[in-house]
Amino acid sequence: MDKPLKSAADAVATQNPLVWRIEEGLCYFSLAALTLLPFAESFMRLAFHSRVPASPALITHTLLVAGLVSGMITTRKKEHLSISLAQYIKTEKTKLRLSVISGLCSSFVSVILVWCSIAFIRVSLSPFTMIGFIPDQVFALIMPIGYAVIAFRFARYTPLEGKSRAVAFLPLLLGTLCSLPLIFKVIWGMDMPDFAYTVADISFSVAGYLRTPLFILLILAALIGTPLFVVIAGISMLLIQSSGADIDVVANQIYTGLTSGSIVAIPLFTVTGFFLSESKAGERLVITFRKLFGWFPGGSIVATVIICAFFTSFTGASGVTILALGGVLYTALTGGATPDAPRGRISGAGYSDKFTIGLLTSVGSVGLLFPPSLPILLVGATTRTNTVHLFLGGIFPGLILVASMIALGIGSSIKTKMPLEPFSLKDALASLKNVLFELLLPVILIAGYFSGILSMVEIGAFSVMYVFVVEALLFREITFSEIKNVFIKAAPIIGGILSILALAQALSYYIVDSQAPELFADWMKAAISSKWVFLLALNIALLVAGCLIDIFSAILIILPLIAPLGVAYGIDPVHLGVIFLINMETGFLTPPVGMNLFLSSYRFKRPFVEISRMALPFLFIQLAVVALVTYIPALSTWLTKLY
Repeated sequence: MDKPLKSAADAVATQNPLVWRIEEGLCYFSLAALTLLPFAESFMRLAFHSRVPASPALITHTLLVAGLVSGMITTRKKEHLSISLAQYIKTEKTKLRLSVISGLCSSFVSVILVWCSIAFIRVSLSPFTMIGFIPDQVFALIMPIGYAVIAFRFARYTPLEGKSRAVAFLPLLLGTLCSLPLIFKVIWGMDMPDFAYTVADISFSVAGYLRTPLFILLILAALIGTPLFVVIAGISMLLIQSSGADIDVVANQIYTGLTSGSIVAIPLFTVTGFFLSESKAGERLVITFRKLFGWFPGGSIVATVIICAFFTSFTGASGVTILALGGVLYTALTGGATPDAPRGRISGAGYSDKFTIGLLTSVGSVGLLFPPSLPILLVGATTRTNTVHLFLGGIFPGLILVASMIALGIGSSIKTKMPLEPFSLKDALASLKNVLFELLLPVILIAGYFSGILSMVEIGAFSVMYVFVVEALLFREITFSEIKNVFIKAAPIIGGILSILALAQALSYYIVDSQAPELFADWMKAAISSKWVFLLALNIALLVAGCLIDIFSAILIILPLIAPLGVAYGIDPVHLGVIFLINMETGFLTPPVGMNLFLSSYRFKRPFVEISRMALPFLFIQLAVVALVTYIPALSTWLTKLY
């Protein structure tokens, strides 16, 4: 399956180098502007009690551009988040057919998003509304342009050869045909002729009749590897249209979601994480923590867990930690070299492959409960819970999770009698100087946010500027010519996350508008009277969700359903948020489709089943921590009473 896809991508690379340069240039510019505008705003406010004119609107609309452009790049690199059960299929021919179905479905849904976006701009945005000196509609044009490029790329990358290549582009025509009510709205606005309303009514009826089978087909499409944002978009449009509403509301919600100030920090912290991972900060941290903790059993494990928690707290994506640091940490723990992480200055601690890969697979997500965790920010925005309280609520559960991973490592070290390193205060202090600026980063960010001096967006911008100065100017581990590579490597993660968030916003809109959360809460309260039984059922449901869906879309789609249940059962919203996040973390590690298992299999070139066995002891430990956090609310709520 991979080879045809690769050849198609190579063909596009040969034919359209200009398109690549344009979108990459827009990516550099938008991410740079997204950093500089909040940084300048905070500097003007603190130094001169002034502000950058129209900066809030400019920042959020720059996010819109960054989201769509990075989504285009993510499609080009074929790195959209997805669930794929195709790996369990042995026949390559069957895998190829499933890939074709996924590509056709993706291009069909994406082209409908194009027409949704055009209709939204035509009807809902005024050319006289200005963002700074730029009309709002100019920013919004990135939506139809972006989705058009995405739709074409999905069609272009569909692995069909010869005369059957034309079939790959049929969904573009079919999607346009299904978008006739939107096209009529583009032509006539809200004053459409009678026949246009008749066509719209027919489309509502057809969507109503086909709602259930199409919903099932979309779920099946998700399981064979169709990008999650496509599946969420398809479900959103199907549910909205079958309820008798115009589906350009989906574009409205995309626009609303990607111009929301609450998610601007997500790409900023992601870029921060990639600056750190692309420099030699990881290697310097490994050496330093080995010097500090290598003298006692499990010292290397302590270093590994702390480093993973540090990186994941910034990127918000456990997969980034596994992919970016897996090679360096594998070398540090085993002494073996991977192609991209030769031994270099790091000597191996002598741990087995089985233990090392299991550990690295499981600790990729342990930082999600620590500031400035992106999922916590999103939980706060979604449930309207005090973000500071959520950060405080995650500290003890996060520390327990880290301590449990370390304890397992120490126990293994003692059992296998791992060799220890002599402690040298002089060497430890010397190596500590090499990572002092990286270690100060979370301290500065937490102080700036909790003191109220900086907003979370300004904290994100400051973190990018800080790591740029440290890694590029001070240590010179990233040259100016390599900075663009940092942005391009971060773009697929940003594009994957924002693409899902944008469409999850639309599905969340339908769920809330249909009063599903309240109805579900009433039904659940009648079915389960015990709060503790409900928490058990909630844990099971969230672990399954963590296997099947990424954390960002789960927050926007599943959390609105759960929040009213928390109120009904008298669960503190901070406690509920922490339960949600720690379950999703553990779900990443749960077979048969835990995301970290897939990524680790790819990173370490081992079979998925083997990776699952290696991670099993760590999964059991995490499940125990989930139970502890769930049934002892004080672990999540005690600190919130002090602030």
